[in-house]
Amino acid sequence: MQLRARLAHADPGLRVVEVSAWDGGRCLGSALGEAPSVEAAEDRALQRLLLRLQEPAPLSAPIVAPQQGVGATTPPARTDVRPAPSPGPAPAPTPTPTPVPVPPVPAPALEPTGGPDRPTVAEAEPLADPDDWSEELAELERLLRQLGWEREQESIYLQRAFDHPSRSRLIRYADLLAYLAALRQLEPGVDPAQAALPLRRSDLLRRSDGLLARLGWGAAQGRALLEREFHLASRQQLSDEDLLRFNDLLAQQLEALTGVSPEHGIPSPAEPAPG
Repeated sequence: MQLRARLAHADPGLRVVEVSAWDGGRCLGSALGEAPSVEAAEDRALQRLLLRLQEPAPLSAPIVAPQQGVGATTPPARTDVRPAPSPGPAPAPTPTPTPVPVPPVPAPALEPTGGPDRPTVAEAEPLADPDDWSEELAELERLLRQLGWEREQESIYLQRAFDHPSRSRLIRYADLLAYLAALRQLEPGVDPAQAALPLRRSDLLRRSDGLLARLGWGAAQGRALLEREFHLASRQQLSDEDLLRFNDLLAQQLEALTGVSPEHGIPSPAEPAPG
């Protein structure tokens, strides 16, 4: 689901913003929000749209067959009935053909997802984003009140974390969850310009790539660690929490090998990682 916002009307001290939801090229719905600022109007329109999208669609009226009685029309009986033809000789029975057994067709084998050193299991499809984000947005409001942040402080933090100042542009559910997880770790009154930023999945994958490169591990060694610790063959099948723990295991391996705790400056991997 994608969200689009546009400024529908502007007067001194009044802004009206329209937010619409799209799935591919189909518009799922839209809503208007009115407030003194564009950001507040956009947030209000977004909340109204999300509430509207979660309302169940009305059921269609059942089709009732007409009953015999008042208002029902009985079709007239046919009067042009012709006499049945005289029976002739019975036709010879047609022999039933003997079915030919068809051998079962084997299911096609799964194709490998990468090069020759990549796992040959199918990658798990990512879960679709839920349509209803109302609980997460309510939790977000609670956390912001707990931190003592107004809209201006939140905009500063969002700009640092996601390169835009408005929460209505968080159109990926994973980013919203990362935002909530980061806010839960912050102390009330913390400066948004200095607060720790959320660690997103792309950052976790880049870090594991770098750790694997510094260890000199290929995909087979990384996959062996995944299978031993998580019983999985690809990093894409790990949750964010498990991916963070996978990185910690790699860091422990590197520290045991070099005696140095890995920090920043991790180079790019020389060969593909395990998923």
